[in-house]
Amino acid sequence: MLSPSRREADLARLSEGCFDVLVVGGGITGAGTALDAATRGLSVALVEAEDWAAGTSSWSSKLVHGGLRYLQMLDFRLVHEALRERSILLHHVAPHLVRPLQILYPLRRPVLERAYVGAGVALYDLLAFSTLTGRGLPWHRHLSKKGALRAAPALREGALVGAVAYYDCQVDDARYVVETVRTAASYGAVALNRARVTGFLPHNGKVVGASVRDEETGEVHEVRARVTVSATGPWTEETEALAGFERAVRVRPSKGAHILIPRERIDATVGLILRTEKSVLFVLPWGKGHWLVGTTDTEWPYSKAKPLATAADVGYILSELNSVLESPVTKDDVVGVYAGLRPLVAGQGVVRGPGEATGAAGGKDTTKLSREHAVGRPAPGLVVVSGGKFTTYRVMAKDAVDAAVREGSLHALECRTARVPLLGARGLDEARSRCEALASEHGLPLDAVEHVVGRYGALAAEVLAGTGRSPADGVFLGESGYLKAEVAYAVTHEGARHLDDVLLRRTRLGIEEPGGAQASALEAAQVMAGLLGWGQTALQAELNRYLAAANLVQRAAREALDDAEAARMAIAPTGTANVAGQPRV
Repeated sequence: MLSPSRREADLARLSEGCFDVLVVGGGITGAGTALDAATRGLSVALVEAEDWAAGTSSWSSKLVHGGLRYLQMLDFRLVHEALRERSILLHHVAPHLVRPLQILYPLRRPVLERAYVGAGVALYDLLAFSTLTGRGLPWHRHLSKKGALRAAPALREGALVGAVAYYDCQVDDARYVVETVRTAASYGAVALNRARVTGFLPHNGKVVGASVRDEETGEVHEVRARVTVSATGPWTEETEALAGFERAVRVRPSKGAHILIPRERIDATVGLILRTEKSVLFVLPWGKGHWLVGTTDTEWPYSKAKPLATAADVGYILSELNSVLESPVTKDDVVGVYAGLRPLVAGQGVVRGPGEATGAAGGKDTTKLSREHAVGRPAPGLVVVSGGKFTTYRVMAKDAVDAAVREGSLHALECRTARVPLLGARGLDEARSRCEALASEHGLPLDAVEHVVGRYGALAAEVLAGTGRSPADGVFLGESGYLKAEVAYAVTHEGARHLDDVLLRRTRLGIEEPGGAQASALEAAQVMAGLLGWGQTALQAELNRYLAAANLVQRAAREALDDAEAARMAIAPTGTANVAGQPRV
């Protein structure tokens, strides 16, 4: 339980003794590194400046995949590695969070394109089969034009001559990160969000830990560690700079934007992958009510704190989508929008010491940069890991911990995480079989219980146990379909401290509800207030802060013509007076 009381206990543990490994960064790579180290028998502390997955890992395309387009770049090793990881995550580590998804690749030209795409997808399936990590996904199928239109009637007849259907997997990325952190904590790791590293502790030219500020109280802790691992994604170079040594890993952030539209706007039973001039566009079912459409890939040289999707991003996505649809989707159909930064390494391979990054790629378009990861050592006692992709986080974590073990001469077991299930995975089949019984026990509709089991797996009973403590005005959060018990569970078990933690990451209401979930914000805040001890003033301040940020996202998607304008919006003073319909307590 990443509860408020557990947080206080972990804060006290920060300054006690010396950890084997201190991990900085609470995205998927940092969370995976903490879990890897903890399961090898090492003492571990994991700190994150904001919330788990807040920086990059909650803003992906929500796919666990091999990367079909990387075959065209002849990056067979990366695709094979990612497909092996896809199988491990699906069958062993997180079957409650990673789900198979059929995707349609429409063909626009007969014969040659079918042969070319068919050969690529066949190789994709063969590479997946060759991983020998468990039962595979179904093999691809060739569809005629008529068969493709049966699967996706929304497609315009003139936009395709047939299709190839293949399988990949989908995931709620933020929930996956939270469960990885909780699993690391269950193996003894100290895990603290809202805990910012402000500097590294030097001793005889070596990094021996870090100064960590509790962002909730301002209190600073000196955390001693034999080895510190930085897994800060787009902030890699800033983190390295705190050590005062030469950068070992150079990162070029790339912005990816996505939109959500109502499910009824596109009549299809499968996902879509569309080839574009620049890359590919995914059209993926998201939950029961939405399509998730993206992504863009543009270099982002601005402040990394608030990457925003622009009106130009939304227009580009809609233009590419509408090129294949019979009934065009408009900006008025867009329910939600979000953007995140990819930490692309400007150079490939593993970096083993200062200045050894290979293949500097400063002039390349970000769409051409490899999705490989890099591990570097900018200073004695400090290991840096960056780059890669969500799917291969476990490999990145292994490489980072291997480097830390060498750096600190630590005694550790071999990597075990391929067979360590995340919390909620064990007992999944039983949880699924008990949906009707749980619905009856808690007086809930069956689909509500299935929703909870689908998000929490075998932990669903813990979540549902909180329904009896929900406020008297109902168990559901507005009209969203989420339970108020999920909000409470986010605070008592998942480390949620603020409203955006719940609305953007523990649930996805911030992108699923129009206006960034302004309709649900007050009810969610009221549930949290009772558990975190917010008075009326604190509750209103929390609400104002969230709504101002949500309003900024919506305004940039409507008005910003390019990234430069969006960056200016992000740093402009933001009050709350202009938030339409702002709730008052």
